[in-house]
Amino acid sequence: MRAPVSTAIAIATGLLVLLGAFLPVPVLLPVRQILLSWTIPVAATAGLIAILNLLSVHWRKLNSARERDYYSIILLLAFVVTFIAGLLLGPTDPNFQKVVTYIQFPVEASLMGVLTVTLTYASISLFQRKRGWLAVLFTASTLLFLILLSGFLNIPENIPFVKDLLAALNTLPIAGARGILLGIALGSITTGLRILIGADRPYSG
Repeated sequence: MRAPVSTAIAIATGLLVLLGAFLPVPVLLPVRQILLSWTIPVAATAGLIAILNLLSVHWRKLNSARERDYYSIILLLAFVVTFIAGLLLGPTDPNFQKVVTYIQFPVEASLMGVLTVTLTYASISLFQRKRGWLAVLFTASTLLFLILLSGFLNIPENIPFVKDLLAALNTLPIAGARGILLGIALGSITTGLRILIGADRPYSG
């Protein structure tokens, strides 16, 4: 077995946390709390390593003679300014939160624009490759929810039938979101079980 020590530690830790959550044993409760409290600094360290890796990648792109990416300097400058402002002002400062919000909202709007273009391109590609009820359903649902979310159909809401119809249509994305959350939960449970039994060992490198 590759990395048997890491595998044994991961399986033992997972079993202790799992047993402490389901079995009311007084001995397991403090052990479970200690193990869970360790996750915060470990996750923070992993996030710091990921940030340093991101900065190093963009720094290499900026200094590369062949594939020089000038967008990397924007990311590096934005990170430095945000980091210094967060250290000087603090994360709870209203001015700092406004700056972060003014950056986050345009990014979210840009991502929504990219999502719209991606869905449009996916619809066209689906029609070109496979013409059937699936392509028609995908295109119709995409156009329908784009129109609903744009607020174009908010004008005739005073009509009872239209109001009920729009309310029913607006609940469909909620059902889809719940389905996605259930899929994520089942995938997380499956991944956790595979790690507990040693089938997957992401910690072994």
